Amino acid sequence: MQPPAGSQVSRVPAQRTPSEQLPPAPPAPAPQPRRRRLRTVLTVVGGVLALLCLGGVATGYVLYNRAAAPDRSAPDVVVDNYLRAFLVDRNDARADLYTCEGGAQLEPLRALRADLLAREQQLDVSILVSWGSLEVDGQGDNASVVTVIRRSATVDGTQQSLTDTWQFDVRKQEGWRVCSGVKVS
Repeated sequence: MQPPAGSQVSRVPAQRTPSEQLPPAPPAPAPQPRRRRLRTVLTVVGGVLALLCLGGVATGYVLYNRAAAPDRSAPDVVVDNYLRAFLVDRNDARADLYTCEGGAQLEPLRALRADLLAREQQLDVSILVSWGSLEVDGQGDNASVVTVIRRSATVDGTQQSLTDTWQFDVRKQEGWRVCSGVKVS
């Protein structure tokens, strides 16, 4: 029922309990444990992937270094690698990795290669170079390696070959290195 118009009762605000007088509180934010958990999982996965990538890079570096480093582990190994680089591959930069620092005396071998190149051009053939077993003599930091170097080519349908015995002096300088090479017969 409504109070009569103009009465005092209608002008007095209704009495309310204190909780009814306050505006309603905004709803409490929903707990977000899923977002935090997801962020934690993504952080851990990212960290693990970063570590795996770094490990892969380090492994790749070590394997590349091992593959690219010249093998100078023994007198016969260094002579074999030097001959392959100098006479077969004809790669002076690679051959230099197997020679003594500061004055290797390898002029006779340079003359042999120059002769091979001249004959290939003159005869219009490819000359194949190979060598036999490598016999090592020596002890300590100096050794001598003897081998037979063969040169062969097919000229006008005929297989031709030449052989010479060569002696290489090697010295231990951060691994074995070829210091000189001379034809002995």
